[in-house]
Amino acid sequence: MPRKINTRTVYFRRKRTGKTNYKSRLKLLLSRKPRLVVRKSSKNLILQIAEYHSSGDKVVLSVHSRDLKRLGWKASGNNLPACYLLGNLLSVKAKEKNIGECILDIGMAPSVKGCKLYAVLKGLVDGGFNIPYSDSIFPDEKRVKGEHIAGLAKNLKADETRFKKQFSLYLKNNLDPEFLPVHFDEIKNKIRGNV
Repeated sequence: MPRKINTRTVYFRRKRTGKTNYKSRLKLLLSRKPRLVVRKSSKNLILQIAEYHSSGDKVVLSVHSRDLKRLGWKASGNNLPACYLLGNLLSVKAKEKNIGECILDIGMAPSVKGCKLYAVLKGLVDGGFNIPYSDSIFPDEKRVKGEHIAGLAKNLKADETRFKKQFSLYLKNNLDPEFLPVHFDEIKNKIRGNV
């Protein structure tokens, strides 16, 4: 009687560990456009424009939350206003390198309307970048400016311990969180004018 061989498919390591969805990656690569790769950590955000090459992806342009800090950004590098500003900064730098269009690659991150990833996309679109999008996914203009953070700061001002705990980063950097929308406009003007 012939012996039955136990065969099992071993997938790529990145698929096994849940880091890459190869089906969605193939769809992005079939567009033959550069990809805007958006990756976020607990404190920072990284944006890269990557082109496919058979030997491996080549990063053409990259922007990190630290670049906002160099421009004078005093708030968190991973909040909604920072994400918008990073998208805006990337669009300005992409124009300098004659990169005019790409396609969004959010990786394994969940796609939620109005999230930080779509704030990046709104910053790119407002900067004049050509990328496919729908207006319905963008966050509200007030949230992009950080008015929701300023409102929370105003409400928490009465309880000093909670206020200091919640906004310790802002206070450490000498920024009153109630003035975040004003600070946002300052940095936005710097990006559009001086970069």
